[in-house]
Amino acid sequence: MAGNSIDAGRSVTSKVTAILMVFADDGVHTLTEIADCAHLPTSTAHRLASELVAWRLLERTEERHYRIGLPLRIIASEYSASEVCSTTQTVMRALPMLHELSRATRSEVRLGILRGSDVLTLQPRTNRFSERVHAEGLLHAVVPAHAAASGKALLAFSPPRVIDHVIAAGLPAFTRHTITSPEVLRRKLSVIRLTQIATSRNEFECGKAAIAMPVFYGGGRVAAAIELAVRDLSTELKPAAGALSVACRSLSRQLATEVRATGNRDGHGTNNFEHALD
Repeated sequence: MAGNSIDAGRSVTSKVTAILMVFADDGVHTLTEIADCAHLPTSTAHRLASELVAWRLLERTEERHYRIGLPLRIIASEYSASEVCSTTQTVMRALPMLHELSRATRSEVRLGILRGSDVLTLQPRTNRFSERVHAEGLLHAVVPAHAAASGKALLAFSPPRVIDHVIAAGLPAFTRHTITSPEVLRRKLSVIRLTQIATSRNEFECGKAAIAMPVFYGGGRVAAAIELAVRDLSTELKPAAGALSVACRSLSRQLATEVRATGNRDGHGTNNFEHALD
């Protein structure tokens, strides 16, 4: 169609980012406004906006207009518009990665994003690991950073002022295993910086354990963490760490590429995680 000329040569991620930048004013916009501001054909804008609505990154109003969804509003309450868009790039790149990791490990997988002293987690909802994860299944929750594996993975590679802020906000106990001592937390984070492996066992909820590793933008700036639920850390730590390492390295490479050259071809982020589980 005639309008497709403005659509050529752009990656899916760059198009999604352009759509989300329309909402930097925290306003409500029509599909026509989104297409015009993002320099996209209306058909492309409608398709991508529908995907974002399904993932709950955008919402439809009663008048059938669009606004930022709750997970991004949570992020936006702490960060600038550019940081929200960077985070959304990370989320969109991570979604197929989460599916592959969940399918390979047959375990729950979450993406963690630091928000103040908490972590916003995004998790595909599916009970059938052989089935492609669909957008309608994205769940979100906010958990304390010091009590979550993903939170500790993020804090370990955050600036010292971020760690100081978390400690100053308090380290409440959720179980008798929660880290409540600033000195103990700092020691744990020092070890995580060496190993890039963070764990949590019974720290936020009894009977729950997880392992997490960080994901980086170019230049070593931490972007997010991927967390994998496990049943038994003593027996599953090594294979889970292997699978996570493959996923996090791959996603970090993709994000670094996006930073270096917007408009690179859009990758799908799939990897053979089963090899890491052997």
